Amino acid sequence: MFPIRDHNPSERTPYVTYALMAANIVVFLFMTTSLEGDRALALFYWDWGLVPAKVSEGMGYGGFVSSMFLHGGFMHLAGNMLFLFIFGDNLEDELGHLGFILFYLASGLGAAGLQFAADPTSLAPMIGASGAIAGVMGGYLLLFPRARVDVLIIFIVFFKIFPVPAWLMLVVWFGLQLFNGAAGADAGVAYWAHAGGFVVGFLWVLPKWLREGGPAFWRRSQGHPDHPAARYSRTGIPVVRRRK
Repeated sequence: MFPIRDHNPSERTPYVTYALMAANIVVFLFMTTSLEGDRALALFYWDWGLVPAKVSEGMGYGGFVSSMFLHGGFMHLAGNMLFLFIFGDNLEDELGHLGFILFYLASGLGAAGLQFAADPTSLAPMIGASGAIAGVMGGYLLLFPRARVDVLIIFIVFFKIFPVPAWLMLVVWFGLQLFNGAAGADAGVAYWAHAGGFVVGFLWVLPKWLREGGPAFWRRSQGHPDHPAARYSRTGIPVVRRRK
């Protein structure tokens, strides 16, 4: 299940979102073109990723920030940048450019903090922007729960796009992070970082939501953005419409 786009266009250019995407891509290109061999890559992750065991010994604190810009492969990078591209512009629209970068970094730090707390003796470097991007998703859930998101469902050889409300996709995603983290699934994925980032992002946006009236804000907006939804032309992939 992959979100491919939302129907919630931003009203101003999301310069910070684009800059974050560019920074992640530039770092990845540097890694793939300048580091020769698995050993060099492993040392790079050890030096710049977040290694909980190093932090427990009073070292490697810079990894809390630098790890947000490292990725383990092209698909890791592409997936994270897709989520940031879909959801980041709307949060930047609401929080402003400076507010959004502070929000993004706080979400990433919260994500790294929970992952560290979950296993402070781990020697595995934590890398990736997904914790910070999870915060973007948490904020999006609170402000735009009923914005439409087109989700690509892949089932063996069948491909369909289902337009679903944002809250459904985001709640299912968050639930999977909690379940997998509690079950100890795939030690190579930082599920607790995803959950931590999501919660920090949700809580960061909560004061704004309350200032807008809280539940009254939802009643006014019906959970949708306050501007017309985007319309997309038909593609070769069939769209399954919800029944009213």
